[in-house]
Parts: sequence; C-alpha cells; structure tokens
Amino acid sequence: MESDIISFLEGKLNVPDMPVIPFVEGDGTGPDIWKASSRVIDRAVEICWQGKRKIVWKEVLAGEKAFNMTGEWLPEKTIDEFRKYRVGIKGPLTTPVGGGIRSLNVTLRQVMDLYACVRPVRYFKGVPSPVKEPHRVDMVVFRENTEDVYAGLELKSGSSEVKRLIDFLRSEYKWNIRPDSAIGIKPISRDGSRRLIRAAIEYAILHSRRNITLVHKGNIQKFTEGAFRNWGYELAKESFPAETVIWDEYDAKAGEKRILIKDSIADIFFQQALTRPDEFDVIATMNLNGDYISDALAAQVGGMGMAPGANINYQKGYAIFEATHGTAPKYAGLDKVNPSSLILSGAMLLDYIGWSDAARRIEKGIERAVASKKVTYDLARLMDGAHEVSCSGFADSICGFMED
Repeated sequence: MESDIISFLEGKLNVPDMPVIPFVEGDGTGPDIWKASSRVIDRAVEICWQGKRKIVWKEVLAGEKAFNMTGEWLPEKTIDEFRKYRVGIKGPLTTPVGGGIRSLNVTLRQVMDLYACVRPVRYFKGVPSPVKEPHRVDMVVFRENTEDVYAGLELKSGSSEVKRLIDFLRSEYKWNIRPDSAIGIKPISRDGSRRLIRAAIEYAILHSRRNITLVHKGNIQKFTEGAFRNWGYELAKESFPAETVIWDEYDAKAGEKRILIKDSIADIFFQQALTRPDEFDVIATMNLNGDYISDALAAQVGGMGMAPGANINYQKGYAIFEATHGTAPKYAGLDKVNPSSLILSGAMLLDYIGWSDAARRIEKGIERAVASKKVTYDLARLMDGAHEVSCSGFADSICGFMED
C-alpha cells in the first residue's frame, strides 16, 4: 500500500488509504504536544482499520524552528506543501506582541484563503469549569478568517501616511479624527460574509443542528457588522428556503422542522452564552467577535487546553487543523502540558477526511481518561482526588481507554 495525495474533485475530498498529511510541530510546548497527539491519532486509526488505513505524516517548517533553519518564519515551501497535500495540522506558533513579525496563524489563513475558522466547543464530563452547568455548552463557532480588523490594514500614529489619510477623511467626509490617532480599516464584504455563513448553514444541515445565530454589533456598526447580519438572512432565504427559516418567519407552535436562523448583538450574546447557553447551537460571526467568542466559550468547558480548531476553505478543500492555545515557552520540553486541544483538532481532521470512527475513538478515550482523574497539571490542580501525569502519560492513558 503506497502513500498518496488527497485530491478535491467536484466539491468533495478524495482520500486514499494512506494520505500524506503535513504537520508543523509548533514552538514552545509544540514538540511535546505534537508527539503525544500524533501517537493518539495514529493509534485510533490503527484500532479502527488494523493497518488498512494509515496517515503518512510529513513535517513542514514554520515558526522558530523554520527561522533557525531557513532564516524565514514561514517559508514559501511550507505554504506550497499545505496547498499540495490540501489537509494539514499544526501546533502553536510564536507571535510577538506589539512589533516584529505578524501572526503566522493569521498569515497562513490569509495566504491560503482559509476563510472559516471552525471551533467546536463541548464539555467532557469531569473537566473542571468555572460555571455550574458546563454541559449545557455545545456550540460550533464559524468565524470569518480573512476580513475585519484582522486584515491588518493599519497605519501608525504620527506617520506621514496616517496624516494624509486623516486629512483626506476630514476633507471628503467631514470626519473629525484626532491628529495623533492610529487608524485601522475594517473591511466586511458581501462575498466574504456569505461564503462563511454558507459554510455554517451547510454544517448545520449535515449535522442536524437546531439553529444558527449570526452574532454582530450591527446596532452600532451598521454598514459592516449590520450588513453581515443582513447578508446572512438574505443567503438563507435565497439558497436554503427548504432547510432554514429566518427568525421573523419562525412559528414555534407550528412544529417547524427547519433550522432557525436568528441573530444576536455581540454583548447580549456574551451574557446569554453564560445564562442560557443551550439556546445556541451554531454561531456565525466576523473575525474579531469570533476570536473573543471562541475563547470565552472554551473557558466555560475547561479552557483553551480542551479547545480544538480548524481553518478551512470549503470551496477548495484546504484545511489546517491546529492547537488553539499559545506556545507556553516556560513549559517547553518539560513533557507537562495538556495535549487535548491538538488531539481533538486531530479528531476534527479525521472527521474532515471521512475517518469518523477514529475521531469518535479519540473522544471516547479523552472522556475516559478525564473520568479516571489521571490528568495533566492544568486539570489536576483543580480536581479533587486527581493524579497528575505528564503530557506523554496522558496520551498513553487516552490510547489505553480507546482500546475497547
């Protein structure tokens, strides 16, 4: 059996039995969690198919390791490899704050046009949580990845460029902007919004979800975030009339079977996500809102260590799955941190390529490992009667609990 490349034909992935999948191990704790995660993923596949299927991992470089070896933080070869093999996975990457290189994560998303950041948020019984009923949280966040303030269209305070722009805005639109301001541009396009919302609707249909909430701040930003909301309703009515019903036309008493499309102002959503989270199912929102929302929901179910994620272009079949937390450099090489985020992202990858039996094995293994209370330090310090194990030890435990 020979390894082969995943292809994409007529809107569908064609996955061989031995697909080549590139990985970036990541910076800081990345090597530790990648070693643990790849072992769990490989074992799940082995249990399910007894050698008839296997992932052929291919390392590609990004972050500090890439810079040390090539002088580049994100070599063009790495981007080419992700495009060639179509589906990949990566650990956390370094991003300096306030200067230096731009976020490598954002750069990858934009260069490959991975427009949908998909973050499923669910609770594993026994994981410590700051809320009383974390099991009520079961949402999938679709965050637009390429626009909004994350497009990086900024001008520095005091620069000649920002002065010219401020002068232009004052003369053309009578906008009175303080002369010492920095300025960022917030693009929200109809096409970008609709393709993201389409992905959320198609996901909801495929997975029999109950509702989709368009989260926005359209009461203030009427022509950007308000437009996102309006384009979402427009798309649902135009393209999915048999599968969805918009809020204004919904009649709960009529036994409506279609997926409800509704919207929520962002600040109200944050409140209701705490007080009545089970009313929300699939979330579609813009870049900055999605960043906040994904992390806030993850906190309710145990933190970023339990939060998987993916960046996907559904139109071309490109997908990069990732750890959603930072590099935690002070723990690098200590075999200490929780690998669950990357392991669960691996389960997402398996679902994406159609190997869902292995994905369910991984989820079962994590559930049982947590229930056994043999967990990494971040969970052990918050659990009564827990026994702390290493990163690799937790992976061993998961593998053991996947067996039957």
